[in-house]
Amino acid sequence: MAKDIYHNTVRVALEKDGWVITDDPLVLQIGKRSTYIDLGAEKLLTADKAGKQIAVEIKSFLSRSPVKDLEAALGQYVLYQGIMKFKSIQRSLYLAVRDDIYWSLFSEPIGQIFLENRQLSLIVFDPVTEEIVKWIH
Repeated sequence: MAKDIYHNTVRVALEKDGWVITDDPLVLQIGKRSTYIDLGAEKLLTADKAGKQIAVEIKSFLSRSPVKDLEAALGQYVLYQGIMKFKSIQRSLYLAVRDDIYWSLFSEPIGQIFLENRQLSLIVFDPVTEEIVKWIH
């Protein structure tokens, strides 16, 4: 399985933010088929409370058509969300994108549609500093 070029960058960014990587990749098995979300992570809230768990799909948006990349990313996101719901997996699903993609594509109407309708959760990261700059739920 090929990893996204920003796989390790997002992993480091999550760890800097206090997350513990629990799965790399997070395997989703349904029937005879398996699919893989790039990362599973957990953050403990306190010693007495259960932690929050997330699943993170990382997308580079490197092709000549950001819209095609968005279509592919949304397809994976919907597939993973459907499997997680079917299997009652209690993780929040996020799509991780570079900050320049967020400020361009997701600031345009084609990206805003999904954010305004709360159909998509994003982790926006800076690929240079390897830090998370924004969480969008």
